[in-house]
Amino acid sequence: MKRSILSGLIVVVLSFPVFASESIWQIDPDHSNLQFKIQHLTVSNVKGTFTKAKGVVNIDSQNLADLKVDLTIDAASINTNHVKRDEHLRGPDFFDAAKFPMITFVSKKVTQAGANRLKVAGHLTIRDITREVVVDVEGPTLEVKDPGGNFRRGATGTTRINRKDFGIKWNKVLDTGGLVVGDEVDITVEIELVRK
Repeated sequence: MKRSILSGLIVVVLSFPVFASESIWQIDPDHSNLQFKIQHLTVSNVKGTFTKAKGVVNIDSQNLADLKVDLTIDAASINTNHVKRDEHLRGPDFFDAAKFPMITFVSKKVTQAGANRLKVAGHLTIRDITREVVVDVEGPTLEVKDPGGNFRRGATGTTRINRKDFGIKWNKVLDTGGLVVGDEVDITVEIELVRK
């Protein structure tokens, strides 16, 4: 009897690290930043953010190749600190947020790219058009305990897309021959995660 109890305890102890290494983390929108940058008038860049996003990241600390990301962004939450420009960006010429309210990213494959660096390939959907993109990720960090007792960790991701690949084609030609808006968009996502 004692031997069977001891065997059972050994199985539980040996199994625990594998179970504990896998955890689900929610994106904390109050401590995360989704920023983009695009060329304007060929002479400068316009930066903006999306202020509303939610998502879940599944992390296996013992095998980061199994990391999974599911992110949803409210297209209407775009903010470039210019009211008229933001209204134009929400309209049919750009994101058409009334018709396509959500931008999503779902990871498909993760590969190690060096110390504390990953390449996360996944499907990005904008205006119901889906393209595969690769996000260069620094992190995730080790988890820490905040003053409220919650466990947190973070990560930073960067990628570049061509807006025309997602049906965002509006532009105007300048007198000098350049374009009002560039095609390439640099995206930086800094997220803070809270363990569920």
